[in-house]
Amino acid sequence: MLIQSEVGKAASVAAEVRGLAGIVSAEDVTGPYDVIVKAEAGTMDELGKLVVAQIQNVEGITRTLTCPIVHLD
Repeated sequence: MLIQSEVGKAASVAAEVRGLAGIVSAEDVTGPYDVIVKAEAGTMDELGKLVVAQIQNVEGITRTLTCPIVHLD
C-alpha cells in the first residue's frame, strides 16, 4: 500500500500503522508517496476492512493506494 501523508507526518504515520494487526512492515520513504506498507490478509474483504476501518483512520494520512499482490501462475 502506498500512503500520502500531511507534511512532516510520514514518520508518525509509519510508526502508528506499523503497530496495527496485519501489518508486516511500514516504512517512510521519499518520492510521490510518504509511506510504503506491506500488509497481509486472508481475503480481499479482510484487506479492505483493514484499509478502510484502521489504516485510513490514522491521523495524518491524506490518501492511500492499495496494490494487492496476485500470483498468476
